[in-house]
Formats: sequence, C-alpha cells, structure tokens
Amino acid sequence: MEKITIPVQALTPENFAPFGDIIETGLGEVKSINWDMTERHHALAKADIIGEAPQVLINIFRSKPWEFPLTVKMVERHPLGSQAFMPLNGRDYLVVVAEDKHDAPQVPVAFLARGHQGVNYHRNIWHHPLLALDEISDFLVVDRGGAGNNLEEYYFPQQSFIISGRNI
Repeated sequence: MEKITIPVQALTPENFAPFGDIIETGLGEVKSINWDMTERHHALAKADIIGEAPQVLINIFRSKPWEFPLTVKMVERHPLGSQAFMPLNGRDYLVVVAEDKHDAPQVPVAFLARGHQGVNYHRNIWHHPLLALDEISDFLVVDRGGAGNNLEEYYFPQQSFIISGRNI
C-alpha cells in the first residue's frame, strides 16, 4: 500500500473556499443589534439541506483527541446537507477534506483550525470525521436530519495518507 504524507496548512477563507465556509468573527458583514449592545457577525455560513422532510439539527459532539502520526484511511460526505463545526472549548483541531472526481475523493488536504474558527462543509464535500487535538473537545454541530441517506463513506483502496503532526 502506498503511503502519502500530507502537509498541514493554515485555515484561511481563500484556501478553504472550494470545500466550505470558515465561521469566524471578522469575516463578513457586522451589524449592531440589541440597542448597540451586540455585534452580529452576519451570514458567515448557510445551512444547505435538501431531500424529503429535511430538518436543520443543532448538536454538540464530544470528541476524543487523535494521536500522531495519523493515518487517513477514509473520508465521508453528506449529499443532502451541509455540516458545520464550531469548537466550544477554544481548542485547535484538524480539518481534512478532499476534492471529488467521478464520485471518489482525491488526495486529501489538511488544515489546522484554530480554536476560534469553525467550518461549514458544503454538501457533498469529502471530509475526515472530527479530529480533536490534545484533549477531549466539544463542538457545536449544525447538520441535516430527516429522511434519506445523508452519509457516504469512502475507504481508500490503494493508499493511505499520513499526517505526521499538527505543525504548519
């Protein structure tokens, strides 16, 4: 089996745009609300759901930390809805995504998301399951519920991808 090392890069709106949105203050329009007592950082990401009787769900995921080197053997995607993750503990985490070609993921790309950055994967974007670092971490997750199969998994048959550490 071929092993390919993938580097970890900084998470920026420009390099993450093909995969989704970054949820972070300072990106997008800011509105003053509630008698100027609150700043609303408006429309940083949009939940995108389709299918029969779809529902937008708000969840909390609690993730155990992963150890390095990390072997990326599989990715998943959600054809009927976007999926957003926002860290609740202020801890960094990894984001691993892959472009699609003929219904199969290509070589994954890894990003270091800082503890103040959330991500919103667009519908049908291949991504690794949640990758907490260092300690157990909680994430606010917005995704789709309802009828229909909204999960596809892909196991890489000929290669595995290695992330040696979190450094960028």
